[in-house]
Amino acid sequence: MTDFNQPISGNELARFSGPNSFMRLPAANSLDGLDVAMLGIPMDIGTSWRSGTRFGPKQIRAESAMIRPYNLQTGAAPFDGLQVADIGDLAINTFSLRDSLRIISESYDAILMHDVIPMAMGGDHSITLPILRSIAKKHGPVALVHVDAHADVNDEMFGEKETHGTVFRRAYEEGLIDPAKTYQIGLRGTGYAATDFTEAQGWGFQMWLAPELWHKPLSSLGDEIRRDIGDRPTYITYDIDSLDPAFAPGTGTPEIGGLTTPQAMELIRALKGVNVVGCDLVEVSPPYDPSGNTALTAANLLYELLCILPGVTYR
Repeated sequence: MTDFNQPISGNELARFSGPNSFMRLPAANSLDGLDVAMLGIPMDIGTSWRSGTRFGPKQIRAESAMIRPYNLQTGAAPFDGLQVADIGDLAINTFSLRDSLRIISESYDAILMHDVIPMAMGGDHSITLPILRSIAKKHGPVALVHVDAHADVNDEMFGEKETHGTVFRRAYEEGLIDPAKTYQIGLRGTGYAATDFTEAQGWGFQMWLAPELWHKPLSSLGDEIRRDIGDRPTYITYDIDSLDPAFAPGTGTPEIGGLTTPQAMELIRALKGVNVVGCDLVEVSPPYDPSGNTALTAANLLYELLCILPGVTYR
């Protein structure tokens, strides 16, 4: 009988102490036997506005100490059926974005030699491109659920082709994602031109602007996306700036008029049953939220993502 890793209970060791791992799970130096690997990518050299996401993984882990292992609202008990551990942070090159993207891709190549689902804590959104490059080597072009205030389909930024704002154009051009199974949710704000959105729609991307979702539950949208995806391997990337700054001010490129935290949870929960092969949560910038609420929200959304992975036990 498998002995599954469990978070340290707050009744055994005070939550303000213990290891700084996600939910105070065991740290692992080996991927052998793991179903899910939590990892940090502490990087902000791909950003174009406010920095600070290099501190995201550390604070997400710190705030995750509050989360208990059983999901009272959905019945999910992820640690009763999945072997989960925190494998630490990738050693990016803080002086070079290009080299850091190489390091991420090569690290993921090694991770995906094992039958494990990687869950990354960012870090800015540029980390998703090298992750998708590795994911596509193993699974082919994947379905993509992208929750964000921004489409991130710029051609270049300051002459650079690989930044946090160009990720999904590069992913489309390189055939890493299935454009007909790419869903962008929560888009809003201002743009440089009308083509900021319409060009990607021409590729096949399905987009939901935030105003279309105001005052509405997102469970039906999640159900629709889940049915459309079927059993296709799927990557989920969650930019914390998809939430309104009232809920998540600690981010690099905030946009007013965003999603609420209940909507975020509804959307994730409705994706239960999707064949998730990896996910990330990005753009948490702790210096812009001294309260820690943005990182607390991010930690809980990662837990919700963990609760919908294939193999999760429900009680």
